[in-house]
Amino acid sequence: MSAIASKLFQPIRVGTVQLAHRVVMSPMTRNRNTADHVPTDLVLEYYTQRAAKPGTLIITEATIIADKASGQEFVPGIWSDKQVEEWKKIVDAVHAKGSFIYMQLWALGRTAYPSTIEGKGFDYVSASAIGLSDRDKVPRALTTEEVKEYVQLYGTAAHNAVNRAGFDGVEIHGANGYLIDVFLQDKTNNRTDEYGGSVENRIRFADEVVDSVVKAVGQERAAIRLSPWNVWQEMGMKDPVPTFKTLVERIHSKHPDLAYIHVVEPDAYGEGSVAEGVVRSNDFVDEIRLPKPVIHAQGYERATALKAAEKEGVLVGFARAFIGNPDLVVKLEKDTPLIQPDYTKLFTQGADGYVDYPSAEAIAVGA
Repeated sequence: MSAIASKLFQPIRVGTVQLAHRVVMSPMTRNRNTADHVPTDLVLEYYTQRAAKPGTLIITEATIIADKASGQEFVPGIWSDKQVEEWKKIVDAVHAKGSFIYMQLWALGRTAYPSTIEGKGFDYVSASAIGLSDRDKVPRALTTEEVKEYVQLYGTAAHNAVNRAGFDGVEIHGANGYLIDVFLQDKTNNRTDEYGGSVENRIRFADEVVDSVVKAVGQERAAIRLSPWNVWQEMGMKDPVPTFKTLVERIHSKHPDLAYIHVVEPDAYGEGSVAEGVVRSNDFVDEIRLPKPVIHAQGYERATALKAAEKEGVLVGFARAFIGNPDLVVKLEKDTPLIQPDYTKLFTQGADGYVDYPSAEAIAVGA
């Protein structure tokens, strides 16, 4: 299939913005922020480079909603005035390139490093007192009142991102074993209050967070990322479909104009161990949501992205391909070979392996 004929390179409306194509830059943690979780000038340069193709949607790296929700060094936040100020510079630069940017809102939960979060004076917490094998202690279960406080923190973070820093929207990080995900999955939620037990109760936190964010910024500037089949960070249900189908149906029913739902493909982090007869597929999300926008992410190459985008409403997320190829969209259009990133520099500080990858145009002119 030619690039011209493919829907991958055709316009689509997502929330309040009109995109020029359906290639999305997915979120990636890169650890180039300050110790106070403030984006640096390098972060500004990084996102500006990747906004070069006008009409591109960029989703930022996971960004902490509040200091108490942190627990990892050199990742960004969105609670302080300084953080908002520096993010606004990035948003303005992306908009100046004719592109668009959503912030991914993040709370770590049990994936936080206990010494890091406790060093800030906060407790190491999660949905339940169920730990990770590579952490040196077990988290404390959040109280019911604390869960409700987190719901409000997501709304405040969304307000800071959209109404103060100027982001086009926010994506709630409900995937990959972080705080929202551990409430959703029965493997990591043994609560006995209104946030645990039944499917209805386990989806309640995510449902309330979406409501809080929508109240703060509106449906068309809100989105959520989910990973029903994720096994990374010791996650994985025997059959995630009943839980995640109920959640997606609930969100779509209450907020049909949500900007998008973003799903991680089943093979992103390995196969895991599902019950016999369970088919590992995100088709149920498409069936509920399409033709409203759905982003499918992880593991895509040009050929598979071209095919996926033939479904009306589907966008395709690329993450690591954007690292070595700031002009990825142009290269996909022209079927130009991609530069492989230096994976040893994914999470280091400094410009190396971050903002020093040339565009195809720069290579052509010998820059």
